[in-house]
Amino acid sequence: MITPESRSAHRKPEATPYVDLTREQWSALREKTPLPLTADEVEKLRGLGDVIDLDEVRDIYLPLSRLLNLYVGATDGLRSALNTFLGEKGEQSGTPFVIGVAGSVAVGKSTVARLLQALLARWPEHPRVELVTTDGFLLPMAELRARGLTARKGFPESYDRRALTRFVADIKAGKDKVTAPVYSHLVYDIVPDRRLTVNRPDILIVEGLNVLQPALPGKDGRTRVGLADHFDFSVYVDARPEDIERWYLNRFRKLRATAFQDPSSYFRRYTQVSEEEALDYARTTWRTINLPNLVENVAPTRGRANLVIRKGPDHKVRKLSLRKL
Repeated sequence: MITPESRSAHRKPEATPYVDLTREQWSALREKTPLPLTADEVEKLRGLGDVIDLDEVRDIYLPLSRLLNLYVGATDGLRSALNTFLGEKGEQSGTPFVIGVAGSVAVGKSTVARLLQALLARWPEHPRVELVTTDGFLLPMAELRARGLTARKGFPESYDRRALTRFVADIKAGKDKVTAPVYSHLVYDIVPDRRLTVNRPDILIVEGLNVLQPALPGKDGRTRVGLADHFDFSVYVDARPEDIERWYLNRFRKLRATAFQDPSSYFRRYTQVSEEEALDYARTTWRTINLPNLVENVAPTRGRANLVIRKGPDHKVRKLSLRKL
């Protein structure tokens, strides 16, 4: 007799474009790749409130740097094959390899991006690794106020998406000295008259909330080229929303005792009230801005990533999902 249980036991596993790996399985893939960072260097790269040590770097980010190094080499090989097909003689200078790093506020994506920059730059094949965050492409506060978007800061519509896509497209095209605006977390705004210059890197890492979002259709209904279309590889840093909220509140508490104390800080007013009042503001911000943005815009892009890194409640990576080719 065939029971529901027996049918379930013989059911084929659901098809998925990803290979799921445990922490132990992933760690073994680093093979004999040496660890080029010291504990002090890791501490400097670690974001406020993030928990990371040499074991985490060795087990998670060293294998990732090896994988990305293989991807860069394979991309160079494809470029050589294309040059051969087109009959182009002589050595052609390649375009930068572009990596996107996405995830929620407070999930630790900035630390991941900085670690990747440090690790990838130690490979002799590509020593020039640049990191750009999408914060610089947020609309200035004056513009957000004029558009009624101050409570939507961090949502896709709060960015100059056209300028951001053009910036990465220009770098991908091999242009020299491509510039981007500079954002200050201290004053919570774009810094006037300051620009970041990126000059033909071997690898460019682009980190931000919405970097994996597809392009919006144009007014004529035609599909545009989006930011993620320029990525050669992408990483999504994932965790349960309730864990991210706790990390967000812990980070806010630490910032209140440090950076917010600066007289120039946009958030200094939260050092002038009780801790509970300040945390009430942080909770409200999470529940009305950051969580809705995560649910509506950020998390839905997870399935577009080449690699999903899943963290547990202690910030340690528990599982990874790598997209099959």
